[in-house]
Amino acid sequence: MQTTQHVLFERSEIKDRHLVRKKIREHIADKAKLPILIFPEGTCINNTSVMMFKKGSFEVGGTIHPVAIKYDPRFGDAFWNSTKHSMMTYVFNVLTSWAIVCNVWYLPPMVQEEEEDAVHFANRVKAVIAARGGMSVLPWDGGLKRKKVKDSFKEEQQKKYCQIV
Repeated sequence: MQTTQHVLFERSEIKDRHLVRKKIREHIADKAKLPILIFPEGTCINNTSVMMFKKGSFEVGGTIHPVAIKYDPRFGDAFWNSTKHSMMTYVFNVLTSWAIVCNVWYLPPMVQEEEEDAVHFANRVKAVIAARGGMSVLPWDGGLKRKKVKDSFKEEQQKKYCQIV
């Protein structure tokens, strides 16, 4: 991976985040280098929704070239539900499926607007990707499927629900 200019980091390490941001900015500034491919959700979900993007990808500047990717599960499902299937079962299912069909749409480049912060920019890009892929937009982090939901997040959602009711 080092020969192909990957930027490796440990998400939980604050020092790594600052170093990654610096490396990405340097990479973007060097016009001789290829664009960086980033998956801002940080995880894959069940092909129906686009979850919250990590804002770090949108804080470094540069032009974003959004790509909408949606798998067609008719011949084989690329989604791995780790709560239902082991890694070995998943690999077996993928390797024995008829085909893994993937629709890919390359969308027009997008740049951050003058008064737009990284979170709003990320949400605007996410909405364009979701619309093209025919998916819904979800406001929460994909990591929630692996972690316990914070009490503060639950309370916030409960308050919103109470306001509706």
